Amino acid sequence: MRKAKALVIAVFVFGGLLLIMDSCMQFRMSHSEIDKFFSNKEKKGTLHQYKVDKWRSINYLHVGDENLPLVIFVHGSPGSLSAFINFMADTAILKRAQVISVDRAGFGDSDFGYAEKSLEKQAGYLKPILEKYKSNKPVILVGHSLGGPVVARMAMDYQNLIDGLVIVAGSIDPDLEPNETWFRAPLATPFLSWILPRSFKASNLEIYKLKPELQEMLPLWKNITCRVMVIQGKKDDLVSPANADFAKKMLVNAASVDFIIKEDMNHFVPWQHPELIREAILKLLDKK
Repeated sequence: MRKAKALVIAVFVFGGLLLIMDSCMQFRMSHSEIDKFFSNKEKKGTLHQYKVDKWRSINYLHVGDENLPLVIFVHGSPGSLSAFINFMADTAILKRAQVISVDRAGFGDSDFGYAEKSLEKQAGYLKPILEKYKSNKPVILVGHSLGGPVVARMAMDYQNLIDGLVIVAGSIDPDLEPNETWFRAPLATPFLSWILPRSFKASNLEIYKLKPELQEMLPLWKNITCRVMVIQGKKDDLVSPANADFAKKMLVNAASVDFIIKEDMNHFVPWQHPELIREAILKLLDKK
C-alpha cells in the first residue's frame, strides 16, 4: 500500500515538474505582454494569423505603414516572434519600412510544440506574407540562427518576391552541424518527446533533421540572386563562425554579398548587438 501511494505521489510530482518546466520555457510573449510592450509606443503592433497546409496556422506581428517597404524577421530555435520585439519599435527602421516578426511553425502561436522539419515547407508556410506584400519593394528577410537557413530557402524558392537577406549567425553549412543524434534521435520519438517542454520538443525535432535539410539545399544556393548581408561573431559557441565562409563560397549569383564579422561577438546578436542588424537592414533599404 505504501509503495503504491509513493508511486502515485512520484507520478504527480513528476507531472507537476513537467508542467512547470513547460510553462517556464515557452520563449514567447502572451498577447497581453505584447499589448503592454506597445502601450507607450507611437506605432502599435497588430497580430495576424492565417491557415496553410490544411491544418497549419501561422502567426505574425505587424507594425508600420503598409505603403512602405517590408522587413520580415524570422527567429531561431527555440524562439518566437518576440525574439525581435525591440526591432518592432525601432524608429530608424520604421521611418523606412513596415516590419513583421513571425512565429515559425511549432513556436509562439503557430501550432506551439508541433514543429516542421522540412525547410522547404517552412519557407512555403511564410510565402503568403510575401505574396500579400509583394508590391512593397524592397522586401528584406532577416533570419537568426535556424531562421538563417529558412530565409535562405525562401530566397532560393521565391526569388522574384525577395530583394534582400540578412543572415545572422545562420546555421547554413551541413558539414558544420554538430553530431548530436545520440541524444536528439531518442528525444524525437513519441516515446520520449513528451517529457520535453513543448518549445524544446519542437526545437529538438527540427535541429535533429537540420543536416539533411541543409544538404538538400546545396544545389539551390545558386538560385539566390538578391543582395545579402551576413552577420557573424567569431566567439559564437552555438553556430560555427565558419558558416560565414560557407556563405561566401555558395552565394555565387547574389547581386552583392557583404559581411559584418566581429571578433568578440557570440551567438546572441539580436539582443546584444541589435545595431548591427539595424545597420544591415538600412544598408539594404538604401540600395532599393
